[in-house]
Order: sequence, then C-alpha cells, then structure tokens
Amino acid sequence: MARVLIEGTDIVVRLSWWEKAAARRRVVRVPASALRRVYVEPDWWRALRGERERGTCVPGRLCAGIRRHHEGQDFTLVRSGGPVLCVELHRSSPLSRLAVSVPDADGTRRELSQTDAGGGP
Repeated sequence: MARVLIEGTDIVVRLSWWEKAAARRRVVRVPASALRRVYVEPDWWRALRGERERGTCVPGRLCAGIRRHHEGQDFTLVRSGGPVLCVELHRSSPLSRLAVSVPDADGTRRELSQTDAGGGP
C-alpha cells in the first residue's frame, strides 16, 4: 500500500510496483513548501474530483493516476472502503492535491501537519 512521507524538503508518495503500473507514474514528489492543508476524507469517493486524464479507474474499487479539473491536476491513488489522506497544495505546485489511501491516514496526517508548512485541521 502507498505511503506519504517527508524526504528532505519534499513530500513523496511511495508506491508499490502495481500502484506504479496502475497510476502510470513512478515518482510523485512535490515541495513541502507547497503544502497548504492536510486532512482525512472518511468517504473515499469524495476525494475524487475532475476527470481521469492518465491512469487506471475501476469503478467502485480503485482510481489511480492524474485527474484534471478546473483548479489543475490531482494525483490520486484511492481504494474503496477506507479513508483517504488528502494533501492540498498551493498553486505554485505542479499538482493541486494528492489523494492517497494509506495504511494509517490519521497518523500520516499528524506527521505531515507537524512540518513547518503543514496546517489545517
């Protein structure tokens, strides 16, 4: 399962081999200084916005890859049945949000919120 962590000055999404294949992306890395807000979305399907641009979507089960919408692009790796970690980013970032199903969404949210840039509830 994917993990979201801080490495140096970046927020990095670590993916397994099958998640890389589904998302059609090997590396997801954004500057930690772009972090605007971190929260947990309890309903996995509410973390999805826009339309799939690149990646894989199995309706009702999984959505992985880039989704385009009026505010920019989101990276999503969302699985049904659990909460989703959402990391909103400033406009200076190449992505506007990361939405990732992680093993411990609340714990990861607390860790990211403790960074200098991390705010939000």
